Amino acid sequence: GERGNEGVGIIEAPRGTLIHHYQVGDDDLVTMCNLIVSTTHNNQAMNTAVREVARRYLDGRKLTEGLLNHIEVAIRAYDPCLSCATHALGKMPLVLELADAGGEVVDRVVRD
Repeated sequence: GERGNEGVGIIEAPRGTLIHHYQVGDDDLVTMCNLIVSTTHNNQAMNTAVREVARRYLDGRKLTEGLLNHIEVAIRAYDPCLSCATHALGKMPLVLELADAGGEVVDRVVRD
């Protein structure tokens, strides 16, 4: 076909819909790139799932390894690549902070 300076591609991938939008200059160098990946589409659902895990498993005082595992499972259900599918279950790097009503961090757990 005739050369164009703009293109959009949409594909369904194992982790969700991927949308790519590119513009190129007359020198064929990319001048604009906008990628909408599944993490963007799944963000609200992941946030809801993590909130529900917290409601069910968080006692409000202490962060536990079990809570981290439940959060990891919730995230992997929507976007396994976000947590990097190459990590074994229970090995996903996470930083979890528990804040009180005033925003003061009362507990923090880091899994590398």
